[in-house]
Parts: sequence; structure tokens; C-alpha cells
Amino acid sequence: MSVQDITDIGKEWLTIETVAAASKKSAGARLWASNEFEKRIEEGAAFLDKTLAEHGGIYGVTTGYGDSCTEIVGPENYYDLPVNLTRFHGCGLGEFFDRETTRAIMIVRLNTLAQGYSGVSMDLLRYISFFIEHDILPRIPQEGSVGASGDLTPLSYLAGALIGERDVLYQGRIRSSAEVLKELGMPLYRFRPKEAIAIMNGTAVMNALAVLAYSRAEYLADLACRITAMNSLALKSNAYHFFKRLFEVKPHPGQSLAAEKIRLALRTEATEGLVPERIQDAYSIRCAPHVLGVFYDARELLRRLIETEMNSANDNPIVDPETRSVYHGGHFYGGHICFAMDSLKNIIANIADLLDRQLALLVDVKFNRGLPPNLSGSSGNYAYNHGFKAVQISASAWTAEALKNTMPVSVFSRSTECHNQDKVSMGTIAARDCVRIITLTEQTAAASLLAAAQALRFRLENGDFSGERIAGVEKTYSQVFSYFAPLKDDRAMDRDLLKTMEYIREKFFCV
Repeated sequence: MSVQDITDIGKEWLTIETVAAASKKSAGARLWASNEFEKRIEEGAAFLDKTLAEHGGIYGVTTGYGDSCTEIVGPENYYDLPVNLTRFHGCGLGEFFDRETTRAIMIVRLNTLAQGYSGVSMDLLRYISFFIEHDILPRIPQEGSVGASGDLTPLSYLAGALIGERDVLYQGRIRSSAEVLKELGMPLYRFRPKEAIAIMNGTAVMNALAVLAYSRAEYLADLACRITAMNSLALKSNAYHFFKRLFEVKPHPGQSLAAEKIRLALRTEATEGLVPERIQDAYSIRCAPHVLGVFYDARELLRRLIETEMNSANDNPIVDPETRSVYHGGHFYGGHICFAMDSLKNIIANIADLLDRQLALLVDVKFNRGLPPNLSGSSGNYAYNHGFKAVQISASAWTAEALKNTMPVSVFSRSTECHNQDKVSMGTIAARDCVRIITLTEQTAAASLLAAAQALRFRLENGDFSGERIAGVEKTYSQVFSYFAPLKDDRAMDRDLLKTMEYIREKFFCV
């Protein structure tokens, strides 16, 4: 890995791409080695110590947490309080986040603390950076956050791992973090006042999920444009539906971009002068730019919300050594991420629905314009060879589940914690829903891509058009058949679908 592939946390504005790459270990992220940076961080910690000594009255340092802020903590317990915070929040349930997501969570949280407004020490940042560098991954349960005060319960598993009280995944084994740290010659971390709440009282979990969701969604939108072009060819559809002039009179930029991507893949100049079989195709073909274009029109807003959040200080209280002030506020609130995820999951589920409807056209002899029933390659033995029939049924099931999960979660705020947290964001649940919808959409895309390639193969074998006609999608077509054996007699398709899913996640297919 070259120096150019490593991001210096504390120096650079983190982007979706840098965090996604580092979470996959195709790039690196490290703490910025700079005297200027270290001075800025230590000034915040020193100011907090001075304020604590001279004035006291700092939430989460001299008080209990949440509704318990009226309870006063004596100086003799300042160092016990953060440890207890990590312990009583150890109630997360559900599946554990995967390696990629866990890395992203640590990188995002380190970056927010590195803004210099959390009153934490360089030692804390170095410890989190050590976990990232050595790929020590806290086991973080997915369930238990309402998204304000941030991701308290899931982030407690990062905080607890630093002090040796939680399990981690290290070198492929689940082990005690205390055991791993001892093996690596690192003492257990001892929290300074406010450091545990600085880790936990923020939006890093939902934010990391949002980063990875956006990265996958962007590729999915591009791939869906390519699949739409393949399906349009396979169905002998009217290429005029995507002509540039048509979209100049309704000029949503993203919609025009989607039409352009489809148009270029179709090489529509080759269709000029041809009389289409049908003047207007079904909406799932004709209106594809209008569905897919919503992502391209929304993506800059989504990117801004996600990247601003992860490059901000978002815990409470904010410790500002520049103005010599401690600000008690609510920056842990994940409303912007919740809005981004509620919006993105709606957009992506609609892409699943679009591809599922296109697949339904391909397998149905009433609509597929001469293709075999269910795209079966069995040379007429259709009574006992059913091709893609069950694949299409499964795609509809995946799509239905995706659509079901589009309910906006932000409207399900619950008053919690003795009505102190009486309005919460639910951003983490929205982000988890979004990731699930993206997975379901990738499954639907995998089914649609295999079916589109099979359908184009029939067209070529039957002489319906020449290889030149699919030149714009030929690379994607060839990529599919580099591992997928054309479906002739019926066989189980799960391995083909899983392989295609894997390639989609790796962004293998030309888009």
C-alpha cells in the first residue's frame, strides 16, 4: 500500500470513498503525525482539566448521565464514572456488525474525535488508531441504538474493548480484548474524565453504515442503467425512449444522466431509421431514467449530509479550547443521517422494483417478443424445464421485502430514558434498514443481470440481431458468461446468484 493510499485522520476531510476503501483494507487510514495536530488535541484535554478543577459543573464528568444529570459525582469518582458508562450500556443484541462495517465505525469515530472539540487526549486517539492499524475489531451488536444520544450502546463495545472488558475479532478468532492487548504489549487504557462519553455519545455507527450504503448504492444505480440497456435490447424495445432531445424538455440533471447512460449502452445511433416493434414499451423500460435518475439527482445532497456528519464534532458536551467554553448541546442527534438513509432506501427499493418488473417481462411469453418461456434453454422441452421461473419468483420476494422496509423510521421516535431523550432520531435503524434494502436489491440485480445475459444470448443465437447490436453492453455480457454457464436444462441457480452477488459487491461488472 503506497503512501498515496493512506489517509491522515485529523488532517484531511474524509470522503465516502476514503472511508469505504479503508474499511475494505484496499487503502489505509492512520492518525496524522503532526505536532500541530497533537497540540490542538492536547489543548482541548488541558482546557477540560482546567475547567474541571476551577469550575466543575460539566455534564458527564461531574454529573450522572442523561436524566441522572442532577446527581453529582465527587472527584474521587471521576475516573470510575466513564468505566461504569461502558458497562451499563453493554446490553446490545442482534447480529454483530461485519469486519468492513466495524472498521468503518472506528475510522469515523476517530475522525470525529480528531476534530479537537471533545476534550479527549492524544492517548485515546492513539489507542483507537492502534486498533485500526492492527485490525483489532470490537464485536459490536447491531441492535440497541435509538440514534440520540447518538449510538450509545453499540459504541460502548468500542469503548469497553479499549479497557479490556469486551470481546474482539483478531486474526480470525474471537478473543478478550484484554488478552489481545497484553499479547501486543499494550496496557489496558484508562479513561480520563469525559473520554468514554466522547466515544459513545455520537453518530459513528449510523454514519459508518451510511458511508458503506452510499458506496454500494452508487454502483447499483450505474449497474441498473446497464441492466436496463441489456433488457431493452433483449425485449427489442424502442430506443427512442432514451433520446437526448426527449430529456431536454424535462431537464432533471440526474434523470438526463440516467437516460444518457442507457442511451450510450444501447448505442442508439445504430437504431436510427429502424421501425420499433411497439411504439411505446412498458413503464419499467420506458420510465427507467425517471426511476434511476432520482438517485443521481439526490446523490450530492446525500453525500453532503453523510460527509458533513463524519467530519464534525458530534458528541456532548462540546469542549472548545479556542473560545474557552464548554457547550452543552445535542450534536449527537442523528437526524441528518436518518433523513439520508430513509431517502436512500426509498430510492434503492424502487430500483429493485424496476429490475424485478423488467425480469418479469423477460420470462413471460406474452411480453418478451419471441423469447422462450421463462428463458429456458431446453430446446422446446418446456413442460419439465422451467428456466428462470423460480428466479423471478425469488426476485419478487426480495423486492417485496425491500419495499416493505422503506417505511421512514424517523417518524417512529420514542420517548426514552425517563423522558430526557424524548425525541430521538432512529438514524441507526434507518441505516440498518437501508443496508438490508441494498442487499436485497443486489440480489434482484444479480437475478436480472443473469436473465438479461441469457436473453441476449438467445437473440444472437437466433439471428435476431448481430453481435454489433450489443457492442455497447458486450463487455458486461462477456463478464457474465466468463463464470456463468448458459442455463439449458434446469439446475439449481443459487451458486450462480451468489457468485454474481459477490461480483456486484466487488464492483466487477462494467457499468
